[in-house]
Amino acid sequence: MGDITQLIAQARSGDRSAFDSLFQKLYPELRRIAHGRLARNVRDTLMSTTALVHECYLKLLQAQRLRPEDRAHFLAYAASVMRSIVVDAARAGLAERRGGAAEHLPLDTNVGEAVAAPEEQILDVSAALDELAQLDERLARVVEMRYFGGMKDTEIAAALGLTDRTVRRDWEKARLLLAHALRE
Repeated sequence: MGDITQLIAQARSGDRSAFDSLFQKLYPELRRIAHGRLARNVRDTLMSTTALVHECYLKLLQAQRLRPEDRAHFLAYAASVMRSIVVDAARAGLAERRGGAAEHLPLDTNVGEAVAAPEEQILDVSAALDELAQLDERLARVVEMRYFGGMKDTEIAAALGLTDRTVRRDWEKARLLLAHALRE
């Protein structure tokens, strides 16, 4: 049994020091996943990579229901947690920046169509992903791991028990469905 798998088994049984060791050993990979998610938009200033990884740690610690079988499952679960953190931060950013329920009047109506803020894009993708999950849960998981988690096809395949080719096909199918949903 590998070192990571052993730490996961100990963490599942409630060993906090094993969870901390697991997180420490996977920290570089978690940072890569977080960086991949946050690097999507240059203007995306919701939080730093480090902050996202640390928030992920706190959420995983609070959940106390760590049940992954191996490294790939743990990273997939962490990607899912990072998605919820980013979406929550986007909602909070929109609420704060937009003044909550305050009525907003444009200063100049001739400016043209506004470009969507990163927070709005994140919320739009998240909503489209929720719709996709209702159609096909596996496609939604692939998108979540790749878009929000920055995971590679091989990592996604290992986490979901699929082949790389199936993951690539699912990704292409999901991209088409999401592109259609986001145009509406």
